[in-house]
Amino acid sequence: MPDFSTIEDTLFVPMLGRIYASENFPHILHDQKALKLKSKLPPKVKGQDTQTQYTLMAGAVRSSNMDRYIRAFLQQNPQGIIVQLGCGLETTFYRNDNGKTLWYEVDLPDVIEYRTLLLGTQERDQTITSDAFSEDWIKQIRAKHPTVPILVTASGLFYYFESEKVLGLFRMLKKYGDIRVVFDTVNKSGMKRIGKYMKQVGHEDAAMYFYVDKGTNLASQINATLLSEEPYYIHIDKNGLQLMTRLTMKISDRFKMVKMIALKLNGEGEVYEK
Repeated sequence: MPDFSTIEDTLFVPMLGRIYASENFPHILHDQKALKLKSKLPPKVKGQDTQTQYTLMAGAVRSSNMDRYIRAFLQQNPQGIIVQLGCGLETTFYRNDNGKTLWYEVDLPDVIEYRTLLLGTQERDQTITSDAFSEDWIKQIRAKHPTVPILVTASGLFYYFESEKVLGLFRMLKKYGDIRVVFDTVNKSGMKRIGKYMKQVGHEDAAMYFYVDKGTNLASQINATLLSEEPYYIHIDKNGLQLMTRLTMKISDRFKMVKMIALKLNGEGEVYEK
């Protein structure tokens, strides 16, 4: 296993959440690929020993939310392209492949190397070694597919970067045609609580910066179209979850502490996630 940086090392956290949900709450998320990978994870990955049910489910719900956006996008754009920025060990392709779409997984060299070792390769699920905030990856994709609609997903990524860096990425992507971006984020209140979450998953040293209080303000800053801004747990069937987990989710949604945001970076767009 490579010697990952602090941020890169967090790639195991959502994998553990997907495994936990698949074993205990498959009605929220069932990830067969993640279950098959459980025995291959490094011995040092003991996140489940320190996490609560809520922290485990938070990662699984992110995947469930992303699946919903991706499937709706592909229903409207069956030949569209999915790009996963900071892909880590995401297994989204295996849950949502429609047999037609090209997927591109973007991450740093050591992560891509480990991902390939652990997950193998697929003909329509290709990797690109690149910094997510670099222009290299989108240039490569647009050179091959000049006009195809693209959905860029960023799962658990933007938190770790300053606001101007994230806004700079959005502004750069506006030059490249029909691109939508969907990502999870927190508001200012949620950012204050996220340090506790990171401590529970064993990554209190991973500093976080980016948050969004109002999606409309974010969209106006970059002259984009806000397609949706949703509370994180609003679509989740919470039956069977512990009382404290359900209460925490309810409070989070009530105050929009954690949420999903979808943007169309060029022109007008339809709300495609519902």
